[in-house]
Amino acid sequence: MEPVDIFDKLSADPLLGKVAALRGFEAYPFCRECTPDLDLAPAEVRSGGRTVVMFGSNDYLGLTRDRRVVEAAVQAVRSYGSGCSGSRLLNGTTKLHLRLEEDLARFLRKPAVMLLGTGFQANLVLGSLAGIRDVIVADEYCHASLEAGLRLAYARKARFRHNDPVSLADALGGCRPEEGKLVVAEGVYSMDGDLADLPAILKLTAEQRARIYLDDAHGLGIVGRDGRGTTEYFGLEAKVDIIAGTFSKSLASSGGFVAGPASVIEYLRHGAAPFTYSAALPPAALAAAAAALDIVRTEPEHRQRLAVLTGHCRRLLREAGFAVADGVTPIVIVHPAEQKSRDLASLEVARLASVLWDEGYCVNAVLGTAASSPRWRINIMASHTEEQIEGLVRSFRDAAERVGRQLQHMGGEDVRRNA
Repeated sequence: MEPVDIFDKLSADPLLGKVAALRGFEAYPFCRECTPDLDLAPAEVRSGGRTVVMFGSNDYLGLTRDRRVVEAAVQAVRSYGSGCSGSRLLNGTTKLHLRLEEDLARFLRKPAVMLLGTGFQANLVLGSLAGIRDVIVADEYCHASLEAGLRLAYARKARFRHNDPVSLADALGGCRPEEGKLVVAEGVYSMDGDLADLPAILKLTAEQRARIYLDDAHGLGIVGRDGRGTTEYFGLEAKVDIIAGTFSKSLASSGGFVAGPASVIEYLRHGAAPFTYSAALPPAALAAAAAALDIVRTEPEHRQRLAVLTGHCRRLLREAGFAVADGVTPIVIVHPAEQKSRDLASLEVARLASVLWDEGYCVNAVLGTAASSPRWRINIMASHTEEQIEGLVRSFRDAAERVGRQLQHMGGEDVRRNA
């Protein structure tokens, strides 16, 4: 038998066939240049010599271009250099790290915070929180970073249907008394824009003596009166054990964090590989996140404007005949028409996103996962204008009609928009 070349196996993977098909239909919507430029109008980026209005960014409050945030990052580089060149455990901890951990813990009303290199890395600490005698019960819609953390854990894994208290109760009820139980959910689910049913989850965790780990990456800075996230929105801040998140969304930087009981954070500082074996966050990222956090704390008008713009976008899309999911977050989910083929639905989503790109609008194409169907994800930012949103909706309507005709002709199927 001939030896197998692992690269040959990759070349034959069906994933590459799907990518080639998208490119062939001029429907490949990924990995395009999106270069920010402080000289451009708000929410615009440069790409290949032209400007594109960004409706795909997680910069919900529009703070990545706020002059105060930018200047804080610049000053940090001038004062401390470009990097720390070491792990936090050994020689990478600076006063910037300590100060941001203290400020974030105070803001989230948690005893302690631990910073990590990215939000993805933060969720990898799940591998250290639960051991071989424990069980992790996770929402089926959990983000890929949480899934990666689950794979690292030696604990038994169980699932519950998305936001389904009955399914969660069944999963917890099937746990053995001697197993430590950790429920994992997201505060805001990025592919659907909906909130976790925290009241129901916490009622069940209290009954079963389980702990909860909440990834609130898309809730921090946005949800709740003061922007403290999903726990504040429901008035349950004291009852959620651990909150994880990222600086790459509302906090206009990069990096991640885990917040929780002091004893748990102390354990993770010494027992979580993503912290102990990764380089510390650089000064610019820390200073930018700290400046953005101060704005989140003191200037609620950004959240207020974001809510108005999001409502405007949802209303216009519905008036244009699109099926738009409800929600209180700036993640606007638009579903395509019902299709006889999932592949055709994915093609419609990808092709329409590509047409919008050609017309100067960046919208995320979500081609579907095992747990979700194809859809468009429009992210509203406080830096958008009403005119930009209105232009997007006009282009969306026109592009949907053209793409629908193309697919109907190509596949012999009736491609319609759901009103």
